[in-house]
Amino acid sequence: MLTADIPSIRGGLLDGDRLGLGPKWEVTHSPDGRFEVLHRDRGTPYRPPTRPHSWAGLLDRLERSFHAEGVPRARPLPMRWGRDTELTISAVQALDPLLKDGEPYVLRRGYLPQPVVRMTGERYATGALQDGFLTSFVNVSRVEPITRKAEFTGILDHWLTVLSDFGLHARHITIHGRNAVWRRREVCGYTVHFRHLDLPIGDVVLLWNAEDPTKMAVDLGSGLERLAWARTRQPWWDLVLGRFATTAAMPDVLDAVRTATLLVGSGISPAARGAGGVLRRVLASVPSDAAPLGVSALVRASHGYWSLTSSMTMQWPEVTSVIEREIYRRGPGMEHTSPTCQAHRGVET
Repeated sequence: MLTADIPSIRGGLLDGDRLGLGPKWEVTHSPDGRFEVLHRDRGTPYRPPTRPHSWAGLLDRLERSFHAEGVPRARPLPMRWGRDTELTISAVQALDPLLKDGEPYVLRRGYLPQPVVRMTGERYATGALQDGFLTSFVNVSRVEPITRKAEFTGILDHWLTVLSDFGLHARHITIHGRNAVWRRREVCGYTVHFRHLDLPIGDVVLLWNAEDPTKMAVDLGSGLERLAWARTRQPWWDLVLGRFATTAAMPDVLDAVRTATLLVGSGISPAARGAGGVLRRVLASVPSDAAPLGVSALVRASHGYWSLTSSMTMQWPEVTSVIEREIYRRGPGMEHTSPTCQAHRGVET
C-alpha cells in the first residue's frame, strides 16, 4: 500500500538534502516519483580482488568499519521467533516492539550480522533457486531507533563508507528507489535500494509506527554472501558451497542441509508443526539416497560457517545425527519433490 504522505514526516527523501550526499552524486527523477543516484565517476571499470578473503575475514572487515563510526555489534536474535513468523527472517524484527507495538524500546541496536531463514528466494521455472538466493544466509544489518529523519541520511552515507572498505567503491554503486511512502499493517516507510554495477546488494529503510510517527527507526540490510558475490564476481554456488559445489548433489539439496544445520544447531528439532515443522519440510527436499555416506562433512563445514555469527547450542556431530535420522526415516520415494510452497506457509504464519 502506498500513501502520498504521513503526518509529521512530510515530503520525500530527496527533498532538500538529496539523501545527504555531496556534489559527486547526480540525481535523476522519473514522473512516477522514482529516483536514481549515480556517482559522477561511474564509468571507471571494476576489477575484482585477486586475493579472496575468508568469511571470518570479511565479517571482521565489516565489524571494524562499523566500529570506526562508533556502531557496536549486537548479539543475534534467536532463530525461533514465533510472533509473525516461526523463524527469524530478518534483523528488522529486532525493531518490532518500537515499530509494531509503539513501545519505547528495541530488542537489538547497532551492527547485527543475523543468520536468517527465508523460503521466498526466487526460483527458476524448474524450481531450483536462482543465483543470488539461498534459503538461509547472514543478514548483514544495522538497526537503529532514531528521532530525526536526518539521522537516516547519516546512516545511508556511512553505509557507502562501509561498502568502500569492503571493496565495493562508491563510483560503482547506484542508489535508487521511489519517493513515496509505503505501509504494511502497523508500519510505514521509505525504501532506498543499492546496486553494485548490475547486482542488487541490499537496501536501507526509514521506518515508523503508523499510529505514532515519533516511533522511528532505520533498518539497513544486505546479505554477507551477496556482498561477497558482488565483491569477487565468482560463480554463485562456488562462492557459497566451496568444495561441495563440485559434488554430484544438486545445489538445492546442499542448500537444504546447510539450512537444516543452522536450525538444528540453534536447538530446533524436527516436529509436525511450528519451527520444527519448517525444519522437517526443509529436509523433505533431501532424497534419502542423496547422501548414502551421510552428510557429516557438509554439516561440519556449515556449522563452522554459522558459528561465525551465532552461538550454536548443539555441536556438529549431534547436528549430523539429527539431520541424518530425519532424512533416513523416510523410505525411498517418500520425498516431497517441491516443498517450497509448504515450507513458505510454515515460516510465515
